[in-house]
Amino acid sequence: MDAQLQTIYQTILNGQHRDISAQVEKALQNGVSPKIILEDGMIAAMAEVGRLFEAGEYYVPELLISARAMQAGLAIIKPQLAEIQFKVTGRVAIGTVKGDLHDIGKNLVAMLLEGAGFEVLDLGVDVTPEKFVEIADRVDVIALSALLTTTMLNMKGVIDALKAVGKRDQVRVVVGGAPVTSAFAEKIGADGYAPDASQAVGMIKALMKKE
Repeated sequence: MDAQLQTIYQTILNGQHRDISAQVEKALQNGVSPKIILEDGMIAAMAEVGRLFEAGEYYVPELLISARAMQAGLAIIKPQLAEIQFKVTGRVAIGTVKGDLHDIGKNLVAMLLEGAGFEVLDLGVDVTPEKFVEIADRVDVIALSALLTTTMLNMKGVIDALKAVGKRDQVRVVVGGAPVTSAFAEKIGADGYAPDASQAVGMIKALMKKE
């Protein structure tokens, strides 16, 4: 790997968000393609972060600081990627369902998805089924989050709302959050479930490949 890319890779792996912007700018000035910086430096680093998390070598704090460094780098590189019409991995709308104001897990999934090359539309918290329906035509996947057993039932409300307007088959719906299980996901007709943020990225990537 090129020395500049290796530095970017290691900086994200270490979660050094204050350093990454200057390193990405330097690589761009030295003629390194923004596509190469993103794929071989930044996305590769986040893939390794995910592997370390699943291996029990990284924990949520490490995930968060690496994802924050990734976002800082993305802020520099996004304009250049737009100019070369870089093809994103997929488009995901993510939000915490109606009645639930918890966002830490949702935010982590959103950051890791961006780190994996997805375009993410973060709808925030307390999102109504109507809002998810409204953006269904613009995304490949809708990701629903809930932390409360009382609000996780509203995930089914989103799926029912999509069915009511004939949009259910147009988009994949995935669910996650502390009280959510694979059995619950299957019961409400979701396309996928992940127990944590790192596995959510892999699961959504697998769904995209099936299309």
